[in-house]
Amino acid sequence: MRDFQFPGRSPVLATGGMCATSHPLGAKAAIDVLERGGNAMDAAIAGAVLLGICEPQMTGIGGDCFVLWSEGGSDKVHALNGSGRSPAALDAATLRDSGETAVPLHSAHAVTIPGAIDAFCHLSETVGKLGLDALLAPAIRYADQGVVVAPRVAFDWGNDAATLQGSARDHFLMGGQPPKAGDTFRAPGQAEVLRRIAKDGRDAFYTGEVAEDMLSALNALGGLHTAEDFAAVSCTPTTPISGSYKDIEVVEHPPNGQGATALLMLNILSQFDIAGMDPLGAQRVHIEAEATKLAYDARNRFLADADYASRADYMLEMDTAKRLAALIDPSKAMQSPAALTEAVHKDTIYITVVDGDGMAVSLIYSIFHGFGSGIGTDKFGLLMQNRGAGFTLEKGHPNELKGGKRPMHTIIPGMIREGGRITMPFGVMGGAYQCCGHARFATNLSDFGMDPQAAIDAPRAFSDKGVLNVERGYSDSVRSELSDMGHEVAIPQTAIGGAQAIKIHESGVLEGASDARKDGCALGF
Repeated sequence: MRDFQFPGRSPVLATGGMCATSHPLGAKAAIDVLERGGNAMDAAIAGAVLLGICEPQMTGIGGDCFVLWSEGGSDKVHALNGSGRSPAALDAATLRDSGETAVPLHSAHAVTIPGAIDAFCHLSETVGKLGLDALLAPAIRYADQGVVVAPRVAFDWGNDAATLQGSARDHFLMGGQPPKAGDTFRAPGQAEVLRRIAKDGRDAFYTGEVAEDMLSALNALGGLHTAEDFAAVSCTPTTPISGSYKDIEVVEHPPNGQGATALLMLNILSQFDIAGMDPLGAQRVHIEAEATKLAYDARNRFLADADYASRADYMLEMDTAKRLAALIDPSKAMQSPAALTEAVHKDTIYITVVDGDGMAVSLIYSIFHGFGSGIGTDKFGLLMQNRGAGFTLEKGHPNELKGGKRPMHTIIPGMIREGGRITMPFGVMGGAYQCCGHARFATNLSDFGMDPQAAIDAPRAFSDKGVLNVERGYSDSVRSELSDMGHEVAIPQTAIGGAQAIKIHESGVLEGASDARKDGCALGF
C-alpha cells in the first residue's frame, strides 16, 4: 500500500470491467462500450481508435497494431499481427544506389502500408460483439466535435511539430503553431474516413477514394506505393512466445515485434540476485543497463519479419542468456553495441481492457516517430506512419528492406500468467525502451513484490545509444555511482515511456494501474 502522505495514485478496483490507457477519453469510451454489452475486444478497439484523435502525435489510422488477448475462462493467449508491409516495388538496393545509408525518416520510402484498420475490422468481426459502427462512433464524434488537448499531449505536440510537412501542417497545426493544453483539436476528414469504414468495412480504407488520397500524397513525394499494395493488406494470426521469470510467465508477441528481446533480458537478469539489490539503487540500474546492451545487440542482429528471422529462437534459449550474463562486470560498464542503421523511437499508445467475463485484451497501436513520417494526405488529413524506417539497408541482414516485407517493430503488447492462469495484461510504451520496460515491470512485481501501480510509478533508467538516461526519480548519489562505473549518465528531457496494466485477482476483482507519465487513467465499473 502506498503512503497516502505522498503524491501518487491508488489502484482502481472494480468487478464489472476495467480499462487502463494513456488518455481519459479513451478509457471512458472503452468503459461505455462495456456497459453497453460489448466485450473487452470491442472496448479496446473503440478506445484505441479514439486515442488516434486524442494523441495524434502517437498513433492513428495511418499506423500499425499488435494484439494479445485471452477469452474469459481460458488460459490460452491469442495473438494478431496488424503491422503493414513495404511497397512491393521498394528495395534496399534502390536506396543504397541513391546514396542512402538508412531509410530517410520523413520520406515516402519510410511509409509502410498501414495495417491497424485491417486488424481492427478483422477483430471486430471475429472476436467482438457490437459491430464496427458502434465501435467507431466515439472516435467519429470526437473527431467532428473536437478533443481538448491534454498537457502531456501538448508537450509532445510541441516537441514533434517540426516533423509535419505539406498538408499535414494544415491538419495538425493551428495558425502554423502546435496547439497548447486546453486548445481544441478537430479532425473532420478523419471522421469522414471512419464513417466510411463503419459503413463498408476495411475496403473503404484500402480501396477507393481514401486509398487514392494516401497514394496521391505518397506518390507525389516519390513513394513507390500502388493501389495493389493497399488492397493486399491482411493481418496475420500468430502464436505468442513466452518465458518464465521466477514465479511469473511473461507472454509476448513474436517477430516482427521485439518481444523476444524482453524475454532475453529477463533470462539475463535471472542470472543475478536482483531481489537482493536496492530497487532504487545504482547496482540494479547497472545490471539492467548491461543486460539491455546485450539483449538489444542480439535484437539488432536477429529480429525481423517472421519469414526472415530464422535465428530469433536463439534469443529465447537460456544458454544464450547465461553466456551473455557472463560478460557483465558487476562494477564496470561495457561499451554500447554498434549503433543501429534502422531507427527506433518513443511514440505509441497502449490500451488494456478486461471485461466482466474475464476476456483480457492487450493492444498497442502506433505511427512510430512523433507524427510518424510527417506526411499527411490532402483530402482527409490522414497521417502516415514511418515504420519503414525500422528496416536496415545492410545487405543480407534479416531486417534488410525488401518489397512486401514487414520491418522490425518496437511496439509489443504483454501478458502475465501465474500458475497457468492469465493474471495481467500489460504494456509499456516508449519505442526502443519497451523491452527494457517489460523486464523492469516484471522484476518490480516478482523481485520486489510491488503492486502494478507501484511497479509502474517506480523511476526508470534506460541505456540507449551510449547514454544511460536516469529519470529524476533517482537520487543524485545514484547517478554519481553509475558515472563512477563508467556510464555516461543523463537526465532525460522526456519521461521514459508510459505503462498500463490490469491485474485479474482470483476473486474476480480487477485492479487497474495507469502511468502518471501520461495523461490517462484506469477506469472500472
